Amino acid sequence: MVTAEPSGDAQTEAMSAMLFPMLFLIGMMVLLMFFPGFRDALSDGAGTVIEPMLPFHNQYFVPTVFFLGSSIMIVNTIIRSFFLDPIRQAHYSHRSRQIGQKTREARMARDMATTEKMQKLQMQMMPEQMAMQAAMMKPMMFTMIFIIAIFSWMATSTESFRVDYVSTPWSETWNFENKIFWIFPAWIATYISMSAPLGRIVDRHIKLVRYKSHPLVTAGESIPEPLLYLLEESRTNKNNNPRNQRTQRKRAGPRKTGDSSNSRRSSGNLYVAPPKDGTTCKSCSSDMVYRTSSGKLRCEMCRHEWR
Repeated sequence: MVTAEPSGDAQTEAMSAMLFPMLFLIGMMVLLMFFPGFRDALSDGAGTVIEPMLPFHNQYFVPTVFFLGSSIMIVNTIIRSFFLDPIRQAHYSHRSRQIGQKTREARMARDMATTEKMQKLQMQMMPEQMAMQAAMMKPMMFTMIFIIAIFSWMATSTESFRVDYVSTPWSETWNFENKIFWIFPAWIATYISMSAPLGRIVDRHIKLVRYKSHPLVTAGESIPEPLLYLLEESRTNKNNNPRNQRTQRKRAGPRKTGDSSNSRRSSGNLYVAPPKDGTTCKSCSSDMVYRTSSGKLRCEMCRHEWR
């Protein structure tokens, strides 16, 4: 049986891996908030590179945003692919969906033992989830400074652009400063709508290429699963001891011989009639009602019984 490493040590390692990227992002936010000159310097630096590459930046806003947004998304996607294992990410997503489905089914069936097992399994998977989140945040340390510089340059460009609106399918004159969800201005929403679809396409194709060339796929091996022992039924040596089995057999009395059919009841209904149409539970008003062998009605939801 394969045993998992202690969850406390793994969780501590995952939290320490997330600490440095979080501190870096917090430091960048503090610099932008308390030192406006830092943002202006980043904007000027980005302008010296972007303006010669895009000579139409002061005439056509949407193509400029499309080129910058697509470039940022492609570079960020490529860098992120070096830090994330696509097989591991897909395996974790599949396990999370399966555990969530089993948990919901166990709660609907009032199976507390299975529910506790699923909750324990989720707790054991927490370190792996935190490690994946840390791996997703690592590329931001390399790209955040460039993204902030480009966004600062775009924000400065919108202030001095020849018009103060952008034309979209839902609005012909959408002002740059109109807010989306009371936070994002219209030019950021334009950037997202221009860059997000292409970034998703690039990310999907990179994953397909990495799936095909992954060492596990080329070697034909299976993904290790060290947490399967949590789903096995616990069987102690005490119940498997022959002496204990003989003791339990003596307490149960002598073995009964003869035809097993004679032990059946000679009378009574072998089949029970289903409940009437429209019968609902008196406790929870559920229509999932059936009749037990004793003739009582039982609700599958709250397990309430009545006649």
